[in-house]
Amino acid sequence: MADITPDDLRAAVAAGHVTEAQAARLLVLAEARSGHRLGMQAEDEPFELFRGFAEIFISVGLVILVSGIMGITTLVGHPGVMMLIWAGLCWALAGYFTRRRRMVLPSIVLVIGFALAVSGVMVWLVGRRLSLDSTATGASLAVLAGVAVALLAWYRVYRLPFTMFVLGLVGLAAVMVVTHTVRPGAMGLNASDYFDLRRGSGLAVGMLAFGVLAFAGGLWFDMRDPYRLGRHSASGFWLHLLAAPALVNTVALTFFNMGPESGYGLLALALAVIAMLALIIDRRSFLTAGIGYLAFLIGYVARQGGEMNLAWILVILGLAITGLGTFWTDLRARMMRALPDFPGKHRLPPYSE
Repeated sequence: MADITPDDLRAAVAAGHVTEAQAARLLVLAEARSGHRLGMQAEDEPFELFRGFAEIFISVGLVILVSGIMGITTLVGHPGVMMLIWAGLCWALAGYFTRRRRMVLPSIVLVIGFALAVSGVMVWLVGRRLSLDSTATGASLAVLAGVAVALLAWYRVYRLPFTMFVLGLVGLAAVMVVTHTVRPGAMGLNASDYFDLRRGSGLAVGMLAFGVLAFAGGLWFDMRDPYRLGRHSASGFWLHLLAAPALVNTVALTFFNMGPESGYGLLALALAVIAMLALIIDRRSFLTAGIGYLAFLIGYVARQGGEMNLAWILVILGLAITGLGTFWTDLRARMMRALPDFPGKHRLPPYSE
């Protein structure tokens, strides 16, 4: 009789044969019986964009199909009705490709198309052209709120993790609308100053708030699926993918703009805290967002001791990232064992004791 692996359990959850809670309990029972109660076999963050070339082929066909039908509906001559047909078509197709066939890439194509169509419907309902000028802030937020509600309904019905990424982009757009800082020079600042909290940039404060909310949402999903067997973990992945650059860029760029000595010292400290946070929640996306700043710090420290060309800086950076990625599981286990108990620690991805 073949042994059941975590990949088998993920497939069973995706197919709807067992729930995520049941799969997690089965995995815990199997590990307890084998004497490795909290052992982790997989070292990666499971997620997928497609499961084979067939999904790519079908996705191309869906794009062509929807585009063709939209071309036909232009004969109606009413943009609102056209967008409603578009949204309804995406919803109907998702009933087959997402709910029944459980295809990843076609589902991503359909939810993106649905979000765009609902945006058009909301612009039509609001009755004015979407603008980012201060006079259209209310209308823009109303449009985004409608899209967010529609995406939440999509997630509830089809349980597609990528929906959280699209929903996060809607939240990001809301931040840009509220702060009126979409266009370069809108507040008289340089591009690098938009994320500088010291300059009073509304976008910097908004990005920080957005990053905290996206991180909290991702952590909430992670804690509901610590063994990363189902959609909750995948949903958390997409939220962390948005939270990481929002948080890291805002904090790191603020310290970077402070200049040498205190600024760069705080930048190094911030990157260390970010690395610890990434290890604790077992998400590599936060470190990925800070690679550029880490490269700068290595280059700055190297220049203080003499000349060092770019090639050597890249070698040092590459060794650091490769080593961290290679020994990630062991480093995380050591750190989690060293940390005292804190609220939610037992609900994070397990580690070897």
